[in-house]
Amino acid sequence: MSYLIINGPNLNALGHRDASHYGTLPLAAIQERLQQRAAELGVEVAFFQSNWEGALIDHLQKHGPVAQGIIINPGAFTHYSIALRDALADLQTPIVEVHLSNIHAREEFRRRSVTAEVARGQVSGLGWYGYLLALEYLVRLNASALG
Repeated sequence: MSYLIINGPNLNALGHRDASHYGTLPLAAIQERLQQRAAELGVEVAFFQSNWEGALIDHLQKHGPVAQGIIINPGAFTHYSIALRDALADLQTPIVEVHLSNIHAREEFRRRSVTAEVARGQVSGLGWYGYLLALEYLVRLNASALG
């Protein structure tokens, strides 16, 4: 089974951004931890990051329909990208939105997520560990649906 892990704008700069919000791990280290956990769970993960809204949408439209689940950190697109929201809504694939920081405890403009409305759930404020929780949830969701 294959799961998509999608990261939006500025997440390629992890490790250099404000550590109080985003932690100190670079994106490659988070992906390495996810790859290791996926192997333990007996599933495959595919990573994609872009600073461009259209690239995220194109990737979701191409790969989303055949994925078993999608973990997405839309970055700043979380708060205003109706186009990304619509691309996610068009998928039948289960989606979990992840944020490293607690978006509900930050600036007012960061507290609203237009993309969470089309996700099964949201993990916010648990740092890189939120990605692992999302992966474990999606794997268990598929296991219970299959058996």
